[in-house]
Amino acid sequence: MTALNGEDEVAGLCRDLIRIDSTNAGDNSGPGERAAAEYVAGKLAEVGLEPQILESDSRRANVIARIEGEDSSRDALLLHGHLDVVPFDAGDWTHHPLGGEIADGCVWGRGAVDMKNMDAMILAVVRQRLSEGRRPPRDVVLAFTADEEAGGTYGAQWLADKHKDLFDGCTEAIGEVGGFSVSIDEARRLYLIEAAEKGIAWMRLTVSGRAGHGSMLNGENAITELAEAVGRIGRYDWPVRLTQTVRTFLTETSKALELELDLDDAEATVAKLGPLARMIGATLRNTANPTMLQGGYKANVIPQTATAHVDGRFLPGYEDEFFQTIDELLGPNVTREFVYHDIAVETGFDGPLVRAMADALLAEDPGALAVPYTLSGGTDLKAFSRLGMRGFGFAPLKLPADLDFSGMFHGVDERVPVDSLRFGVRVLDRFLDGC
Repeated sequence: MTALNGEDEVAGLCRDLIRIDSTNAGDNSGPGERAAAEYVAGKLAEVGLEPQILESDSRRANVIARIEGEDSSRDALLLHGHLDVVPFDAGDWTHHPLGGEIADGCVWGRGAVDMKNMDAMILAVVRQRLSEGRRPPRDVVLAFTADEEAGGTYGAQWLADKHKDLFDGCTEAIGEVGGFSVSIDEARRLYLIEAAEKGIAWMRLTVSGRAGHGSMLNGENAITELAEAVGRIGRYDWPVRLTQTVRTFLTETSKALELELDLDDAEATVAKLGPLARMIGATLRNTANPTMLQGGYKANVIPQTATAHVDGRFLPGYEDEFFQTIDELLGPNVTREFVYHDIAVETGFDGPLVRAMADALLAEDPGALAVPYTLSGGTDLKAFSRLGMRGFGFAPLKLPADLDFSGMFHGVDERVPVDSLRFGVRVLDRFLDGC
């Protein structure tokens, strides 16, 4: 087999994946991930692997492959990435979201940030290593999943429930939303590695009242009752709760930035973090944001029922406090039910795998400082953690100081620098040697 060069391949792989429409609107009506899965499986088969394509529903496809390591008696490592992307309005973009154009030194398109960039890096480094006959120190399982953007019902959750045997031996996992750089100065960069995720509670709130004519007195107006509850939730000032990961992040980042840290006023430190403040600020506390309201069907009719939706996110260790508070804010006449509910996860930032990530970054960027952080959203890691895996977000990218990378998640004009992708291939290659 002719040896392949992952650095040379990665931008093209990312471009090809972006051009495959795998938009996921959350209602199972889109194109699905089958075409992207077939592309990935084909690229893996070219270097001697035997990938499986597993459909949980029509075109909702996942790809699984196992690379035999030098010592298969060791615990295995999972590398996972999702193939679906969120919807877009093409008219808002500089380059078409499905164009995969390479312009101004970047690959542009939906998924360039979340997360076909990492899919491409995994493919590139695996293809290079296997074409050169280099196997990892231990078994590595590759999982390219469906439906992450809608909770993983057709992807990671389904795989963990129905095909857990494919992950036999996996005790650690590496996935998305971590490993990207934030510049301190020209010589130093923080690399944020996800070590925790907030839990998810998407809730539907319902009030049943008394229907009636809009001109008459009505003390059981469902809309009034619901609006008051939504207002209480939306205005509630959640207390700061510093988890282990957040404390470590604040301590290490404050040292690096030479900021005075007062853990009794963590918000003051976070406010000094520039663009990072938006992402990190949400990890200091539980949150609950009203997102939808429905009620009524005519201006002069008081409806019998009204509903609202709330996006709740709770910190690791604070789920009980979150729901206790929500129920107090709702009041006696509002019921809640889950639209989607998933766990929070957290692991310590220590051990050989963490050292392997930090060492790989340092080898390619002498100014690198790896620090853990908590993700305010969620990933497929939640599903894989149920199989006993300890997981991290590690999609390594050395980024230009002026690129608002975190702001492009689900945003307009997603793009990733080609040089950053090449950097990521080198780091992942070193990481796999040391894992």
